[in-house]
Amino acid sequence: MKIRPLIYLLSIFLVYALAGCSVSNHPQRLEMKKLQKGIIKDDSSFVYRLPYEEGQSHLLVQGYFSRYTHKNRAALDFKMKKGTNISAARGGIVIRLKEDGNKGGSKVKYRPFGNFVIIQHEDSTRTGYWHLQLNGVLVNVGDTVKQGQVIAISGKTGYTYFPHLHFIVWRSDKKGQWTQIGTRFQTNKGIRYLRPFRFYRNTEPTQ
Repeated sequence: MKIRPLIYLLSIFLVYALAGCSVSNHPQRLEMKKLQKGIIKDDSSFVYRLPYEEGQSHLLVQGYFSRYTHKNRAALDFKMKKGTNISAARGGIVIRLKEDGNKGGSKVKYRPFGNFVIIQHEDSTRTGYWHLQLNGVLVNVGDTVKQGQVIAISGKTGYTYFPHLHFIVWRSDKKGQWTQIGTRFQTNKGIRYLRPFRFYRNTEPTQ
């Protein structure tokens, strides 16, 4: 067994475990936790597809409102190797993207280098996919994409300690104020809100 990769994985787990134990004061945090635990039953929200290809399984290393880097974010971090295909969790229109970032690291100064693609959906919500590979966006602004379509390639650009996909859904009003949205996903074990430190396997597209 190689020691260095093992230490690397353990260090990632320790950092995010500590983050998961911290409590954010964001007003949406309690609602999100209740949704994750099934205390609040929400059967009307859209069912998203996991943002990677059918049959793949990835570890969710950070969830909603952890103090590490999601203190004020209802975002999800999926650990994945560089070069992994990213697929659309929901269909829509590409409204913004960046793919010329060529740096990444554990300091805030790297944040502007993060590559991303943003897709707007028919209900005016938006989904963002971050930390993509240099020149790793496979769609163009204005393109209509289908749920399950490969749209990008994962990387390690921007403010990040290791390769992963940062995933977030939100809605903006006319004044520019935005509300973050917790998302249900179709997994091989059914429809559910995701929880950190668990692997989730993708199944066929839901819509």
